[in-house]
Amino acid sequence: MRIKFLIVVLCFSFVGIVNAQSKEQDALQRKRNDLLQEIKQIQLLLNEQTSEKKSVVTQVEGLNKKILVREKLNKVTNQQINLINSNLKNNQKTIKSLEDELKVLRGNYAEMIRKSYRNKSQQNRLMFILASETFFQAYKRMEYMRQFRAHLKKQGTIIQDKAKELQRLNQSLVTQRADKQELIEENKEIRTQLESERIKQQELITEIKKKEGSYLAKIKEKKQEADRLEQEIQRLIREAIAESRKKAAANGKKVSSSSNTFALTPEEEMIANNFAANKGKLIWPVERGVVSIGYGKYSDPVYPGLVQENSGVNIMVPEGEVARAIFEGEVIRITINRGKANVYLKDGNYISTYCNLDHLYVKKGDVIPAKQPIGTIFTSKYTGKTELKFLLYKNTIKLNPELWIYKM
Repeated sequence: MRIKFLIVVLCFSFVGIVNAQSKEQDALQRKRNDLLQEIKQIQLLLNEQTSEKKSVVTQVEGLNKKILVREKLNKVTNQQINLINSNLKNNQKTIKSLEDELKVLRGNYAEMIRKSYRNKSQQNRLMFILASETFFQAYKRMEYMRQFRAHLKKQGTIIQDKAKELQRLNQSLVTQRADKQELIEENKEIRTQLESERIKQQELITEIKKKEGSYLAKIKEKKQEADRLEQEIQRLIREAIAESRKKAAANGKKVSSSSNTFALTPEEEMIANNFAANKGKLIWPVERGVVSIGYGKYSDPVYPGLVQENSGVNIMVPEGEVARAIFEGEVIRITINRGKANVYLKDGNYISTYCNLDHLYVKKGDVIPAKQPIGTIFTSKYTGKTELKFLLYKNTIKLNPELWIYKM
């Protein structure tokens, strides 16, 4: 009974370990595939525009993003290798336990076979039964012989199953060792590519630093433009909030004391709730693209000591790419500055903003569904960069789009 209990415990433990290992391996592989796809997209975006058209700064930004993603890939691949090492170690321990268990089982089985053979040779089984003093004793002897044969057969089946399990585990070790070696070779290639890209990046940075004054002036100009955009968005959102509160008051509806929140109709509340329920699952504001600058603080690629802050996310896209609505909503504002348009889409008390558009497919007052094209994304003649700036607000509060958009 003790041996049977140990067998059951070992089997369940083994199955649990294998399932946990498999889930972790699958998760790492999915992450690795996503990073490989992102690197492929970045390379395609960099290749779509000729080197003559792209500015050196644009090349540095694209290369910097590629290096960051490749570093993540290197880290994930190392995690996969470490997991395989751990799995190999665990499997080797399991194999040792199974071998010890199999040795005990085979010993017990051999002893039972010997006893069975001795009993068979010493006296005829029929005579053993007929020699019983009572009918009940004869019945018990028959039952004992039946149970013994069944137990013998069961032990043989257990031994066969354990032998197959050992064979499968040994084959698994061979496969895992091959996978490990393949990942090690791929990691060598990743590090080689990283080194090559870092050298190229340093060459471009050196070229930029020759015109340090011009570069720093552009950084200052970009910051001023970002500040102007933030101020404009806050002003327009506050205007929209004031309009909603004024309309609600005119309709006799009680509004909250805070002047920074929308007064929502029941329909708008439902839209806002649906929007909130889709946090982390909203579609991308473009069909193809990669995040070139994420939300929050980030270091300048040329002068890492210069820390800048992004109120939204910048998405690098192919030339001619279209911005699209992340959720159904109403176009409440459109502003145009220096030939570039910004579109504001309202979903209850959530505002999504699509900046840097040059050809629009919507107008103020339109109520549009998710995936509806909003406008073509502007391509700079000077830098060759095609980039959407996307921002998200709840009332006047900035939100991190990366937490709301699926796998951003």
